[in-house]
Amino acid sequence: MSKINEILEAVKGLTVLELAELVKAFEDEFGVSAAAPVAAVAAAPAAGGAVAEAVEEKTEFDVILTSVGDKKINVIKVVREITGLGLKEAKEVVDNAPKPIKEKVSKEEAEAFKAKLTEAGASVEIK
Repeated sequence: MSKINEILEAVKGLTVLELAELVKAFEDEFGVSAAAPVAAVAAAPAAGGAVAEAVEEKTEFDVILTSVGDKKINVIKVVREITGLGLKEAKEVVDNAPKPIKEKVSKEEAEAFKAKLTEAGASVEIK
């Protein structure tokens, strides 16, 4: 059990971006997916005769830049990095916030993008 506790303690110290990288590394290394299978949730029987509704897990998220903050240049750089837009296009996106930065991405990607943008000084929403 001590190895497991050591690993848990190490994971507790990671940032959201580092956790997203760790999940991706596990998926690549072991050929698995960290996403919960939605079909298993829907097929689960109701416990104790209670009526249970299968809640479909959201798998696609939009990253919305809500405000730029004080470090506009840093935010523009991160928007360019995430989107691949040119300088002029990225500046237009940042100037016209609130604007979607990335749409229909995985939760891990959305969290990683949010972490990068927040670190650059922006306010971000994931929907």
